[in-house]
Amino acid sequence: MSEHRRKPPQPQGGGRAAARRGQSDPTSGRRAAPRGATGSPSDSYGSRSYGSDSQGSGGEERPYGSRADARRAAQRNTGGRRRAPDNGNRGPGGPAGPGRGRGRASSAPGKKRLIDYPRANRFGWRRWVPSWKLVSGLCITFFGSLVALVGVSYAMVTIPNENDAAKSQNNVYYWSNGDQMVATGAGANRQNVTIDQIPEAMQDAVISAENKSFYSDSGVDPMGIARALVNMARGGETQGGSTITQQFVKNTYLSQDQTVSRKFKEMFISIKVGTKLTKQQILQGYLNTSYFGRGAYGIQAAAQTYYGVDAKDLTPSQCAVLASLLKGATYYDPAGNPDIDPAATKEANYKRSHERWAWILEEMHKDQHLTDAQYQQAIKKYPLPQGRKATKGMTGQISYLADTAKKYVLAHSNVTEAQFDKGGFQIYTTFQKDKVNALTAAVQKVQKARLDPKNRDKDKYVQFGAASVVPNDGAIVALYGGAGYENNHFTNNADTSGVPVGSTWKPFVLAAAMEYGTYKTDGVGVSPLSKYNGNDNLKVQRPDGTYYLNKDNSIFRQRNESDHAWGYISLRKAMEQSINTPFVQLGVDVGMTKVRDVAQASGILPDSMSQDLNPSFAIGTSTPSAIRMADAYATFAASGKHTDPYSVTAVKLDGQPLSGFSKPKAVTAMPSNVANNVTDTLENVIQNGTGTNAKALGRTAAGKTGTTDSNKSAWFVGYTRQLATSVAMFRENPKDAELLSMNGTAGVESIHGGDIPTSVWTEYMQAALKNTNDLGFPDATKIGEVADEAGAPSPTPTISITPSETPSETPSATPSETATSPSPSATETCQFAWNCSTDGGDTGSTSGTTSSPTATETTSEGNTRGNANGGGNLFGGSTG
Repeated sequence: MSEHRRKPPQPQGGGRAAARRGQSDPTSGRRAAPRGATGSPSDSYGSRSYGSDSQGSGGEERPYGSRADARRAAQRNTGGRRRAPDNGNRGPGGPAGPGRGRGRASSAPGKKRLIDYPRANRFGWRRWVPSWKLVSGLCITFFGSLVALVGVSYAMVTIPNENDAAKSQNNVYYWSNGDQMVATGAGANRQNVTIDQIPEAMQDAVISAENKSFYSDSGVDPMGIARALVNMARGGETQGGSTITQQFVKNTYLSQDQTVSRKFKEMFISIKVGTKLTKQQILQGYLNTSYFGRGAYGIQAAAQTYYGVDAKDLTPSQCAVLASLLKGATYYDPAGNPDIDPAATKEANYKRSHERWAWILEEMHKDQHLTDAQYQQAIKKYPLPQGRKATKGMTGQISYLADTAKKYVLAHSNVTEAQFDKGGFQIYTTFQKDKVNALTAAVQKVQKARLDPKNRDKDKYVQFGAASVVPNDGAIVALYGGAGYENNHFTNNADTSGVPVGSTWKPFVLAAAMEYGTYKTDGVGVSPLSKYNGNDNLKVQRPDGTYYLNKDNSIFRQRNESDHAWGYISLRKAMEQSINTPFVQLGVDVGMTKVRDVAQASGILPDSMSQDLNPSFAIGTSTPSAIRMADAYATFAASGKHTDPYSVTAVKLDGQPLSGFSKPKAVTAMPSNVANNVTDTLENVIQNGTGTNAKALGRTAAGKTGTTDSNKSAWFVGYTRQLATSVAMFRENPKDAELLSMNGTAGVESIHGGDIPTSVWTEYMQAALKNTNDLGFPDATKIGEVADEAGAPSPTPTISITPSETPSETPSATPSETATSPSPSATETCQFAWNCSTDGGDTGSTSGTTSSPTATETTSEGNTRGNANGGGNLFGGSTG
């Protein structure tokens, strides 16, 4: 037997068995732990213990078994992990014996991990500190994967083809019944040309304006891409490419979403384009795919659209104008584009375009693209582009219908104007063909019968705007925007700004009084039977007792259209005869902020309201659109429920629906009885007041006339339960868009809302409501308390129903009603049974005018359309 297998000498006491028995606990009867089970080095096989009590003093124990057995035993007892130092303690057995102190832990390597994290051979916080091998390995893996990804991405992207980008589609519009209205798009207004057909001046203009380093850069601007990515991460709008190469790539992907992944794709394509195409090819592609506005894609289409010439015939000065459009055609087209954005007026756009044109020419001169002589010749005169032109199919009212629907799509989606004009969209509208035709016919019939522009100068430049909205729904079923694009009328009069609404604003004042009361009633609503002073030349008193002053500190006095002495009359009667002074004082008593809030809740856009809440605010210095006025009156028709107006029910792109076009929801704008009392009061306007021409409709209806200062506009807004329609009439100087007086128009002294506008309204509503039932209106119940203005006479105990208050058609010099002892008419005594036939007030000659005082608080009436108020843009404008 070999030496290492020899049996060791047996100790005294009975050998190994006895030793094991001796290790048992004699008191518990349990067997002692096997050798090695305690984890102590002295307990392991193959270990040596010096000074061990079990071996006697100075004895040495020879190891039993092999070293492998010892390692396995230690591994079983410690789990393969290194045992922490015991500081001389042996656990529950008590302190270690002599010589045990800190023993060396027995450990054996476990299964090796691919990534040693957390680290197995470290303790505490050191376990979580990665090794340099792990860090370097991860870095190598990351950068290697990134390089591979870039390489694969670069290999997979393809270079864009400008000819593919030119394959645009039509946009198709549909009537509310699904029939096709018109198909129009940019396909016919696009033609690619080669670089030799693009003048060098055009090439130099875009390089000087857009990318001076074009011929030397790599085609990618890393900082520009970083800015775009950060902006997108913050939720902002995406930015355009910083180089001409990037913009060329972007132009070919207009139909794709603005996303981070797309931005990276554009970057890879731009890099590839920069290495595969020459600079001349890139510049050619950029100028053939850029959007210049007015539906013109590419330099050839732009040259024809703006100057009526081929691209090769453009002058350097014209090239600078077209290059300025690349910064944003909506804001740099000198013709203006207020239908897309109220800020893009003709005046503002011309100024922006002129400034950028001059700057581009200066940069071209600095960059030595123009000699001194060429620069002086180019800068001599701004080459004003020609006006807009009608495109195929965009004639008559179709042009305004499509314009309104397009604005709605842009305001309710992420689609840009450039994307929209590229085509491929199917737009389903709310417009009803029969009602659109009926509204057009009504305007044309009245125009033909009353106006003669060939023989009367005051009949020239007369325009109309009208809109029809469904109450409780908001659908715009018809509108009249003007004479049509084919007649060079590109402004949509149904959805434009700058035409004051006059006395059609008064119902909002009355509604605010009935809902909120005045400062005298402590929030209790005011009854429409409350009396206010209706005399002309009235001093307007503030709540603190002082009077409004003019700029020269003289007392401001509100005017009526006539000097008839109405005395103290009810608000109901003042509405009937459209008298200004009661509503100006009532507006002050209620608070103009309350009037503004009621108008806004009813559907009037804040930007279209006069910003200074002066006394004249109560009688219509604001300039909402015809669409918004029809929608606001629809709130009265719907018993106080307001629904935003809408013109599009669904949009599809290449057959796939776009989100954002669900029907607007109705909200409560005012208490139902407030709206019903306004309706009851406006019914009386048609039956007995300034709107009697509307009685020809032959059914229950309510409405209000409006005429403004200097007779610059006239309105009628009226409604039934089924339809609310507004009609505006005005004269406008085509050169500067300034409103002109209509005194003398149609051969009469002045035009009132109860005259021509009411006639148009009645003609249309008769046709639009043909074969429909007369639904009437909900009954109005008593509301508020009678809160007479200070100075009004006390009511007598017995009320006479003699209609002595009602004036004759032409008020006499000595009216029967005096300021001290008025006799109420039947209209006022038939409380809450409003439609009394005994009130004979049918005069239409006193339609209230908006008399704008020169008081300190007074603002402009908006006699220039497209004014700073922002006007009546349907979608806000700042687009809904």
